Amino acid sequence: MEPHLIGETAALSTSMLWTVSSILLSSAGKRIGVLSVNAIRISIAVLLIGTAHLIIFGTFLPMATRPQWIYLSLSGFLGLAIGDLGYLGSLVLIGPRKGVLLASMAPIFSTISAYFILGEILGPRTLSGIFLTLSGIIIVIMEKKSDTGNISEGNRILGVFSGLIGAIGQGVGLTLSKYGMVNIESTPLNPLSAALIRMISAVFIIWIVFVIFKKPFSVIRDKKAMMLTTGGAVTGPFLGVWLSMIAVTYTVAGVASTLMSLMPVLIIPVVWILYKEKTNLRGILGALIAVIGVAILFM
Repeated sequence: MEPHLIGETAALSTSMLWTVSSILLSSAGKRIGVLSVNAIRISIAVLLIGTAHLIIFGTFLPMATRPQWIYLSLSGFLGLAIGDLGYLGSLVLIGPRKGVLLASMAPIFSTISAYFILGEILGPRTLSGIFLTLSGIIIVIMEKKSDTGNISEGNRILGVFSGLIGAIGQGVGLTLSKYGMVNIESTPLNPLSAALIRMISAVFIIWIVFVIFKKPFSVIRDKKAMMLTTGGAVTGPFLGVWLSMIAVTYTVAGVASTLMSLMPVLIIPVVWILYKEKTNLRGILGALIAVIGVAILFM
């Protein structure tokens, strides 16, 4: 298989896993709150990735150079800590429809930052594939009506700002992860080691926020929520982030980020099966446009 196909397949698989993770974590979040879920899931992910790293490489901590630790830690801080915090803030302030819409802009910031940081220049066909995929995602997201009610002007401005910060953090964080893995040293770092370094750097920030705003150990009494969170951690921050590192290793950051942003499209059949929530022709059209965009990227 061609290297770019490996990366694009990994990116698409990442989007599928994150779709499953979002369903599990959403259910858990309704029981114990978003901050609790976020802190617990990334802690579980660190343990899982660290254990896998220990089994495969014989060490819990990655054997990476100092520059690799610096850039991948910065990537984890921007993408997994700041990016998630901004995304969650936008969901609370302006509602899920607009929050997810802003988060879908992450590939744009990946492409822009990859041009300056990695020197990646995308051709017209690749750019058209990214444009079509993002267009399809936006159409699908905007298909649903907002359920947030009246939003004050102050919350709207702050919510948009939070969403943009989240998208920038996720997009630039993904580019920095590729720079730390592939570009900073002559020998590329293993994707599993890169994912673990990103997680380690993010977990400290997330737990600091969690301890400030929540009672850390009161949430573990809800066994069902813990099971849902564990499932979400396995499919999201563990397998999903691992595959995302494989994706940016074998294909350009802008393409990888775009394929990993297909969750709003992939979630349509999931909610239809689980919740009997049907989509209309506009949503189907958006999904078809996104699929065409993905096909162009895979060519």
